[in-house]
Amino acid sequence: MIVFEDVAKRYAGGYTALAGVSFEIRHGELVVLSGHSGAGKSTLFKLIPVIERPTAGRVLINGQDVSHLPRTAIPYLRRNLGLVLQESRLLFDRNVYDNVMLPLVITGHPAADAAKRVAAALERVGLDGRGKEMPAGLSGGEQQRVAIARAIVNRPSILIADEPTAHLDPAYAADIAALFRSFNQAGVTVLVSTHDASLFAASRPRRLVLAKGQLVEDSRPGGRPAQEEVAA
Repeated sequence: MIVFEDVAKRYAGGYTALAGVSFEIRHGELVVLSGHSGAGKSTLFKLIPVIERPTAGRVLINGQDVSHLPRTAIPYLRRNLGLVLQESRLLFDRNVYDNVMLPLVITGHPAADAAKRVAAALERVGLDGRGKEMPAGLSGGEQQRVAIARAIVNRPSILIADEPTAHLDPAYAADIAALFRSFNQAGVTVLVSTHDASLFAASRPRRLVLAKGQLVEDSRPGGRPAQEEVAA
């Protein structure tokens, strides 16, 4: 479903964010990506929706090489992806409902069905009936829930979250982690980066660990390295 083949990413000035990273993520997996600050986690996630492109290697989504995807085709790729970034990036001049509706407006979704999808997404994240509120009046955890609702309103098959609990207190962080686990249980492929892997430990996720741009650990539930599974 998601394949990285010897992927490298170097920036101007010679900084190498990723070096020779290879792995394959199957449909329906819950994958937790961890590593120190600057390990390359955000860069890796940005390569999947083609926010960034690799310097070398290939990134394949559902068998399609997106490494050289034409710019005009990128919006169609992203319709199958839900993205939650470290900062919620909400539009503070629009209410909660309009923030969640935005992806459907961009894709020209029929109005009646779009309204149902927004209502369902808000209910899913525990914000049912709060569509008229403005983001500035919400707590940090509630703002993150709005961002998650916006990410799932298109009903993506892949959900990517870059440190979604980084700025939340422990109680809110646990709630957000539980949301992602529930999406995975519903069949969505979930990739989430976090400094606190214990938030997802109960689900026994697959773990990818980066260090200085290199993949140093890739293990499936039970502690067996994914590479050994493939070889078995």
